[in-house]
Amino acid sequence: MTDIRTAGAAETAESAQVTGFWRALGLPGLIDVHTHFMPERVLAKVWDYFDSVGPLTGLPWPITYRMEEDRRVETLRGFGVRRFTSMLYPHKPAMAAWLNSWSAEFASRTPDCLHTATFFPEPEAAGYVTRALDEGARVFKAHLQVGGYDPGDELLEPVWGALAEAGVPVVTHCGSGPAPGNHTGPGPIGRVLARHPRLRLVVAHMGVPEYGDFLDLAERHPGVFLDTAMVFTAFSEALSPYPREDLPRLTDLGDRILLGTDFPNIPYPYLEALEGLAGLGLGDDWLRAVCHDNAARLFGV
Repeated sequence: MTDIRTAGAAETAESAQVTGFWRALGLPGLIDVHTHFMPERVLAKVWDYFDSVGPLTGLPWPITYRMEEDRRVETLRGFGVRRFTSMLYPHKPAMAAWLNSWSAEFASRTPDCLHTATFFPEPEAAGYVTRALDEGARVFKAHLQVGGYDPGDELLEPVWGALAEAGVPVVTHCGSGPAPGNHTGPGPIGRVLARHPRLRLVVAHMGVPEYGDFLDLAERHPGVFLDTAMVFTAFSEALSPYPREDLPRLTDLGDRILLGTDFPNIPYPYLEALEGLAGLGLGDDWLRAVCHDNAARLFGV
């Protein structure tokens, strides 16, 4: 068993490294748009999934921050993360409204968490999404791979319309990594954007592995952002390397790239996500925008 004092010293050292990163950039802290908080029994199932992913990918996927909820919150605060999200998502009908109730309660007792909500294609979706917006939801999560649904489902038309009208971003796992789904890739979500051009869509994980296609989508739609969750780390580079010829496009879209980490479900320390961004060599102004300023503007922080 790890000595408590040793673990505490390691956490303190890690916090010092992370805070040293953003302080060197002259930032007041970080804003992480892709972090996960959800009911404990749901998160336990998510962790069980990642425990089984290693044999599928050929790389172990240990959960670095497998700890109780309060400690996870304090870990982010110790890193200097000023705002974070509680990304959660249903995999079946009659689940989203319950998740939204949980996340509303979590946000009420965790003021630095951006109130997060979700949805699923079902007759009740328009009602509970409107209710979540009325209750102050500031960001939504859609997971097309886990949910296995077509974002163009007619049951979601009023949902996309309400989100576009409200200007509330929706972080969407629409890329085909780590394994393709029936409705992943740029096509299905691109058709939604064509019908709802004012939608503020945040493409999770930069759209891995269809990086270039989702950069195309962002270049065509000014409301499309991309989050960096897990991308540019050694772990992800081994699975789906980011094409270096597309790095100049990240500079061109520098005001629409957002820091995301996938905390706590990452198989490496939090600092590695930041070091991966710095290692791109795109400059301190770009890092400041990605790690804080773009999200601060998007969410009015």
